[in-house]
Amino acid sequence: MKSIEEKRAEFRKLHESGCFAIPNPWDIGTAKYLDGSVTRDDMLAHIKELVEATDIPVNADFENGYADDPNWVAENARLCADTGVAGLSIEDAADRKESPLYDVDLAVERIHAVREALHGTNVLLVGRAEGFLVGREKIDNVIKRLIAYSEAGADCLYAPGFKDRDSNKAIIEAVAPKPVNLLIGGPGGLTMRDAAELGARRVSVGGAFARAGWGGFIRSAKELMEKGTFDELAHAASYAELQKLFSP
Repeated sequence: MKSIEEKRAEFRKLHESGCFAIPNPWDIGTAKYLDGSVTRDDMLAHIKELVEATDIPVNADFENGYADDPNWVAENARLCADTGVAGLSIEDAADRKESPLYDVDLAVERIHAVREALHGTNVLLVGRAEGFLVGREKIDNVIKRLIAYSEAGADCLYAPGFKDRDSNKAIIEAVAPKPVNLLIGGPGGLTMRDAAELGARRVSVGGAFARAGWGGFIRSAKELMEKGTFDELAHAASYAELQKLFSP
């Protein structure tokens, strides 16, 4: 197995040129929790499990850092770094109906605090602007936040939800030369080639692979219940494929 330092160095190098994909594995073998319902300690244990299961660098979706206060977010990020992750993201969604986003100044302070907490670890910090997803901010405001997060110490920037070329191009150009993560979670939109041409350094798929897996399960179960047939299983992976994937 590669050392934590080797994986972190490899992960940073991936952000220097080209465009790579993060397939967002949700677990070693199963999906267990709804998004946003995992406690900090459960998430840390889950991340550590993933890190120790693979030689591939792991980037943790660390939600809002499991705290509002910058000092607590920084401490939680330090604990996340202790799991051996190569990167972690901190978002500005506050999970409050009346005010779904943190105030810009507080959001910047949170990123800065995490940057300080990660000093000397080589863990890559991703600053996430969730304004488009929660429907409260137009792209100009999202870009202003991304620039502020970059200046506060984020190594990579991410604004999920924008699907068109022009918006993503504007985001990429605004924070250059910092790398940008694009979210591509479905068919009919941007491709890996499109992302690379736009200048994105990496592409993540969110929960798309998990949804694809569950889609096959639901269709197969529904067919069995309603028709008593098994045609959907024709799309299932073979035992040989699974043995090859999970063999040491």
